[in-house]
Amino acid sequence: MAMHEGGGDGDEASDADEQRPRRGAEHDHAPPDVTVGLAREGERATALSIIDMAGLEVDREAVMAGDSEVLVAVTDGRVLGALVLDGERIEAVAVRPGRQGQGIGSGLVAAAGARRERLVAEFDARLVDFYGELGFDIEQVEESRYRGVLE
Repeated sequence: MAMHEGGGDGDEASDADEQRPRRGAEHDHAPPDVTVGLAREGERATALSIIDMAGLEVDREAVMAGDSEVLVAVTDGRVLGALVLDGERIEAVAVRPGRQGQGIGSGLVAAAGARRERLVAEFDARLVDFYGELGFDIEQVEESRYRGVLE
């Protein structure tokens, strides 16, 4: 299990590391070298950077202040992906471009699902298969927008 503390920019490990919550079988979507858990203070800015690279929008002030729940996927002290939760609603999920397609986003969603009895996400047509494969019940809400619910 990877261990690190979120200091600085969230990309370096520290000797004063704390262990992230152990992933259960429901989180095995992520690669074995990736740990998923709550973002530490220094990892929030890195999470926002990854979300920005994906062209997604979240309440930046709420993320930085700790008012939004942020999960991160980390390996070797480097944040690879992030998911922002507002209650049961997934506000954003994003993975560094070079690490997409490796199960990191799935691991983030699985970790969020382990923290909530119900998850809700709104997304465009590109992500229908992603959420469908994770077990979300999906309905079209607008011409090119969808809503998925996982209970």
